[in-house]
Amino acid sequence: MTDINQPVIVLVRPQMGENIGHAARAMLNFGLSEMRLVAPRDGWPNPAAGPTAAGADIVLERAQVFETTEEAVGDCANIYATTVRKRGVSKSVVTPNEAAIEMKAQSGRSAILFGREASGLAIEDVALARSILTVPINPEFGSLNLAQAVILCAYEWSKAASDEAGMVQPTEEDVLPPAPQEDLDGLVTHLEAMLEPKGYFLPEPRREATARTLRNVLTKPGWNHLEIRTLRGVLSSLQRRDQDS
Repeated sequence: MTDINQPVIVLVRPQMGENIGHAARAMLNFGLSEMRLVAPRDGWPNPAAGPTAAGADIVLERAQVFETTEEAVGDCANIYATTVRKRGVSKSVVTPNEAAIEMKAQSGRSAILFGREASGLAIEDVALARSILTVPINPEFGSLNLAQAVILCAYEWSKAASDEAGMVQPTEEDVLPPAPQEDLDGLVTHLEAMLEPKGYFLPEPRREATARTLRNVLTKPGWNHLEIRTLRGVLSSLQRRDQDS
């Protein structure tokens, strides 16, 4: 079942199946799954879309096809038209981030319109929208491909709705918590024991300050238990070499 809180991605008169597949992949990367197609040039389903979707088959399988943009957004209350030009239409202009925040706060379904690859949205399509959605871009080269435009909006949505969308930072699961204090104390004591015979803490009046600075340096990184174990292993190896020489 589709989450009605998610924005609908509407591709208006898309030209190439490969680009529809790329857009589906971009959507599913950031938790969006409802795609609507308005009069795709090569019909639907399009066998060229599958390979470029790279596994986002659920988006393609559920994609709905409409004859007109009006029909595609008929159940949507908040419609955003992606374009770099206002084309004489007086509407508010928002960034993908601002649009995502608005969509999350507004009641009713939201839709984001994307035009065909060659020419973008027609003025009639833009006229249906409540707001124009665009990004600051190089005025000398303002052309984004379809999937790039979709992924910008999908990413900003995922940030605004990260809790509901279930998005996770891929590396977060691999980050271990800081080691307990006793592990850190063991590392500091081990290093101090090796430095003492080398005269590191001399002169004597500076001993306390030097030891405190050393502890601060070792405390700052927030080592996890595996990192401390590795460092202790390094120190033990160096210590053995000193004893053997």
